[in-house]
Amino acid sequence: MDITERKSITVVGGGSWATANIKMLSDNTVAKDIYWWMRNEQAVEHIQQFKHNPNYLSSVEIRLPAQNISTDLKSLIAKGQFILLNVPAAFLKEALKDITPDDFKGKKVISAIKGIVPDENQIIGEFLNQHYRVPFENLLVISGPCHAEEVALEKLSYLTIASPDHELAACFAGMLQTRYIKTNVSDDIYGTEYAAVLKNIYAVASGICHGIGYGDNFQAVLISNAIREIELFLDAVHPIDRDIKESAYLGDLMVTAYSQFSRNRTFGNMIGKGYTVKSAQLEMNMVAEGYYAVNCLHQVNKLYKVNMPICRAVYAILYQKRSPVLEMRHLAEELS
Repeated sequence: MDITERKSITVVGGGSWATANIKMLSDNTVAKDIYWWMRNEQAVEHIQQFKHNPNYLSSVEIRLPAQNISTDLKSLIAKGQFILLNVPAAFLKEALKDITPDDFKGKKVISAIKGIVPDENQIIGEFLNQHYRVPFENLLVISGPCHAEEVALEKLSYLTIASPDHELAACFAGMLQTRYIKTNVSDDIYGTEYAAVLKNIYAVASGICHGIGYGDNFQAVLISNAIREIELFLDAVHPIDRDIKESAYLGDLMVTAYSQFSRNRTFGNMIGKGYTVKSAQLEMNMVAEGYYAVNCLHQVNKLYKVNMPICRAVYAILYQKRSPVLEMRHLAEELS
C-alpha cells in the first residue's frame, strides 16, 4: 500500500472506544479523510453542531466536517478505504443488516471489537470472512492495553495492530500513532482477537471477586491463572509461536482486570455485590462484552475442551445463576 497516498477511513460505532479512535485518527498527522457512522441521529446532530459526543467521552473535541458524520452506513462505507468496526459484538449483525459483501469488496476492514458474534460464536475476523467474504489478508485487529478514557486524557497508551499482511498492519499503525499513542504490529490475528475476548471474561471474574470481598493477594493469583488459561486456549485454537507476555496479551489482560475504567470489571463487581445481570446492565448504560463473550466462549470450547476453570465459574454465575460466593470459593480451591 502506498504510504504517501491520502487515506480515507470510516469509523462504525458511537461509543467511548469509537470516540477515542476518532480522536487518535484526528490527532495523527497522516493525511486522511475520516468519516463517522453512528445509529443515534440525535447524537449525530449534537456532534455536528457542538463538536462533542453527548454520550461518551464528552470532553473530546470532534474535529470532523459535519457532512462526514452520518447515520447512513452504506454511503459512509462506500467512501472509506479502511472500515473500522467499533460496535459491540452482540449488535454487529444488526448494525450491518443492510450491508452486503459487495459493500466490503476491496476494503481493508479493522476490528476494534473485543467480543464474539453470538449465534455464530465466531470472532469478528471469522465472521467477516465467512459472511461478507472479506479476505483474511484484508483484515486487521486492534488490541490494547488501551482504555478510551485514558486516550481522552492523552495519557501514554499502546496499541497492537495485527494482520497477516505486515505492510498493511504497519500502514494502519502509522495512521494511529500520536505523541500519546505508541503502536506495535503483529501477524497473530487469531491470538490477539481471542485474547481480547478472553481478557473481558477475566475482568468480569476480577470484579466479582472484588465485589464479594477478595483482596489483592487473591486477585494476583486469579490473573496469573487467567494468563495461563489464555495461553492454553490460544495454543489449542491457533498454535503458533507467540509470547503470551507481550502487551497485546498480558498487558491487555492486566489493564482490563485492574483498571477503574474497565466496564467489565465494574460489571463483575456489581454482580459480586448482588446485582442481577439485568440491573447491572441497566445501571451501567454501557455494554460489558465479557457477559456475552463467556457464553459464546463456553460454546466454542465444547470443541476444544481446554480446561478453563475461571471461565467456567463466570459462566456458572452469569448464565446458570449460581452463587458468586460459592462459585468463587470453589474456584479458589482449583487455583494455584
